[in-house]
Amino acid sequence: MFDSIDDWLIIAVVAGILFYGSSKIPQLARNLGRSVGEFKKGRLESEQELKAEQARAAAGASTPTPPGH
Repeated sequence: MFDSIDDWLIIAVVAGILFYGSSKIPQLARNLGRSVGEFKKGRLESEQELKAEQARAAAGASTPTPPGH
């Protein structure tokens, strides 16, 4: 009966309307969109920091250290 994701999505939307009312749905969707955007922005920043650290580590490993240090 509920084999596809579309069926479950319709059920979720109907349940959301029943629980929160039709006036709260746009606000909930807006907050969810902002949350997803913040998550993606944070993930991108952390990936950039990791790449920068890897580049620094690779640059530091490629330069020979002077003897005695």
